Amino acid sequence: MRNLKPILTLTAVVVILVSLTFGSVFLVYVNQPAGKNKAEVNVNIEPGMSLTQVANLLASKKVIANGTTFRVYTYLKGHQGDIRAGEYALSPSLKPEVILKKLTSGETVAHTITIPEGFRILEIADLFVAAGLANRNRFIEATRDPALLKQFKIPTADLEGYLFPDTYQFRRQAGEQEIIRTMLKNFETRLDKPEYARQAEKLGLNFHEVITLASLIEKETGLSRERSLISSVFHNRLKRNMRLQTDPTVIFALAGFDGNIRKKDLSIDSPYNTYMYKGLPPGPIASPGEDAVIAALHPATSEALFFVSRQDGSHQFSNNLPDHNRAVVKYQIKPANG
Repeated sequence: MRNLKPILTLTAVVVILVSLTFGSVFLVYVNQPAGKNKAEVNVNIEPGMSLTQVANLLASKKVIANGTTFRVYTYLKGHQGDIRAGEYALSPSLKPEVILKKLTSGETVAHTITIPEGFRILEIADLFVAAGLANRNRFIEATRDPALLKQFKIPTADLEGYLFPDTYQFRRQAGEQEIIRTMLKNFETRLDKPEYARQAEKLGLNFHEVITLASLIEKETGLSRERSLISSVFHNRLKRNMRLQTDPTVIFALAGFDGNIRKKDLSIDSPYNTYMYKGLPPGPIASPGEDAVIAALHPATSEALFFVSRQDGSHQFSNNLPDHNRAVVKYQIKPANG
């Protein structure tokens, strides 16, 4: 019998060479972009998706040429179990190797969202819902989490006033808890400062009271030059044991505000109604920005006890009731009567 060892060895070498050649050709072929279009499309990989489902989704979005070849390519690269859920920005001009790298590294889309000063929890929730980043009920429920309230030493039933207004970037998979914790940590970073604590102590206020007062200032004016004056009115009234009588607290207390405050609304029995109860309300009525907090801590030096809107975004300040009544007639009653 002839020695078959050389023949088997040659056969093995041929098989290996063919396999390597085929593998190389395949890798070159499969790693060609699906097209030249650089426009990105968002692709959402849901948790629990199989590799086949992911490949088919990519093909349906036309960011890869063929789902089967992408699936085989992923197996050859050994990443069949490494694709991470999330929202990805992909384009047909990307090579499959780049797409696979994005999917396995979790390089997901970050959505920018801006929370304006003076927004309430309900309004903040609506912004995140509109951006597709949160469920409204879950978001609101998370702001009432007893563990969070205890951790951040908040003496009210929810986080009203403590979701710091700023511009944020969140990935779609972040979830309500992560969003809220990020905003709370930002609040601490921006406002939990020793110099603020020392000034609050000088004024005889605790930190929660400062944030509460800042929220009233934030809701009363959008003019930076007026914040310290508005603050002085509230401080002066608190020193004289006068009711603050600020409309935004009444609006906060109303279950369904339609845009108009009526006389009967001023009698609503709520601890937030500063027309009925003296002192600050139990907690903030909105999220104040840092400028409003600074104004609460550093009121202007004035004797003002009243202010009324001039109907142009600014206010007329008065030291006594007769002057205030004249200002009300000038800026409120006469314009209303034509």
